[in-house]
Amino acid sequence: MLNHQEPDGSWGGIQPPWVYSLIALSALGYATDHPVIARSLAGMEAFGVRDTEGWRVQPCVSPVWDTALALLSLAESGLPPDHPAIQKTVDWLLHQELSDPGDWQVRARRGTPPGGWAFEFFNRGYPDTDDTAIVALALLRASPQHPQLRAVLERSIRWLDGMRSRNGAWGSFDANNDRTIVTKIPFADFGETTDPPTEDVTAHIVEFLAAAHGPARLIDPALEYLLRQQEPDGSWWGRWGVNYVYGLGAVLPALRSAGLPLTHPAMRRAVAWLTHHQREDGGWGETCATYDDSALRGAGPSSPSQTAWGLMGLIAAGEAASAAAHRGVAYLLAELDEDGTWPEPQFTGTGFPRAFMINYHLYRQYFPILALGRWLSALPGAPAGRDDTLRAVQTAAAGTA
Repeated sequence: MLNHQEPDGSWGGIQPPWVYSLIALSALGYATDHPVIARSLAGMEAFGVRDTEGWRVQPCVSPVWDTALALLSLAESGLPPDHPAIQKTVDWLLHQELSDPGDWQVRARRGTPPGGWAFEFFNRGYPDTDDTAIVALALLRASPQHPQLRAVLERSIRWLDGMRSRNGAWGSFDANNDRTIVTKIPFADFGETTDPPTEDVTAHIVEFLAAAHGPARLIDPALEYLLRQQEPDGSWWGRWGVNYVYGLGAVLPALRSAGLPLTHPAMRRAVAWLTHHQREDGGWGETCATYDDSALRGAGPSSPSQTAWGLMGLIAAGEAASAAAHRGVAYLLAELDEDGTWPEPQFTGTGFPRAFMINYHLYRQYFPILALGRWLSALPGAPAGRDDTLRAVQTAAAGTA
């Protein structure tokens, strides 16, 4: 525990191991004035949020994840590589790449060199595959001629290769971490104690690998995994976002990037699911309760982030010109405030299903920008509503940049 403490006093830059480590060290007799405990408590004070309701601890912060997705949305909405916001963001992300050894090496393929990106400001030992794929994809889209890009992509692919599980897919932090016996420990009653491969993480990696022309020996088994994991109703489960709409918004772009034909049955079943579950207002929405009751999938008030995921799924499946896609675009335009932001009170992010959910305050911003940017790119000529959509994207992107 002492060796794993981060410079800000945390453990892993996230609340659960932070609190558990404090409890454990206190039980071992470490006093509150011990340097390790004092540093941790001071970090916890800064990590908390003080508002009108008082002081409270947030579960985590997501600077790398948010920055990478913001960069991807700005790049795909038309900001050029020489735009100051693009250049500053690229430079910041390049400096966040990790080169330290970590606990991931226990399960990674022997000899895999360090690499990848973490989720938080302070988390030297735990890069994750999801952040690594999204950061690398964002760098590729935003700055394709950057002098460091090729080496970065090679390191990312090599590290992701070493983190692949035996079934050809990826978990977030570990390879082959799927032995459920640890879930039977009496005090293991919080969230997840395993890290098996999941659909959304694997999809993001496939989308990156396809864009970077990664090796088929990595893409093909992952593609087969995604096709096996499709639900009977045509959707995909979402581990890190709520829930089946998130899964669809991740998997469909991956399938298309990997070259799956638009006529493939998996594509058509997914389109049918999205069309069937579109809300009357043109958006998509889904409740966090789907993790307890899958019968609620696709049910809930529309939200900007979930509508963006549904729209990106349709676009990837070749449905950009469909009535459903136009209705999704119309919903996003109608919900956009004059200052270029979308309101979203819903929690559409997942920490640990059924344990804690997350309201990512930028999900409402960069996912709609990304979806609208992709919609404009997918439709040649001047589709109905193009001018209004372009103005909305430019306004929102300017605020995000």
